[in-house]
Amino acid sequence: MPASSLSCIAQFIDTITDRLGRAIIWLTLVMVLLTFLIVLLRYGFNIGFIAMQESVLYLHGIVIMLGAAFALKEDAHVRVDIFYQKFSQKQQALVNALGIIFLLLPVCLFFFYISLDYVLASWRVLEKSSEAGGLPFVYLNKTLLLLLPLTLFLQGISELCKSVLSYQVATGENG
Repeated sequence: MPASSLSCIAQFIDTITDRLGRAIIWLTLVMVLLTFLIVLLRYGFNIGFIAMQESVLYLHGIVIMLGAAFALKEDAHVRVDIFYQKFSQKQQALVNALGIIFLLLPVCLFFFYISLDYVLASWRVLEKSSEAGGLPFVYLNKTLLLLLPLTLFLQGISELCKSVLSYQVATGENG
């Protein structure tokens, strides 16, 4: 595939991931403020709202599950790079590509596959909170189990494209 095509694919996916990540950053602030409000109401005024507490759990799920692709894009994920940091650009590109092909993408596909029936069952009954006064959107929260592997898979494709481009640059290929 020509380098310009790989670059366009990576840039398109990165734009989507970046916009999603920037929105999630703001959701993190909302989650912190909401948590402060819950604590203030509970311990300052002895008032509690189950729906408000559950909304923090939902926000937490969104931040973690949808933020994973953004962390991958920003190279903010955990990497044990005892050897990697000493590798050449070509070796790093090869390790990244192989890791994406043989680890990240298959795990994303597997996770999506094993979660699909669980999420669809929740959607079929429009699952609600079992708590009185809880949120009636459990099925939406469970959908994050499908969005995590989907967004990670897409970002993995972007990272694979960038690894191939990096490998081409390191080897002097002009694809």
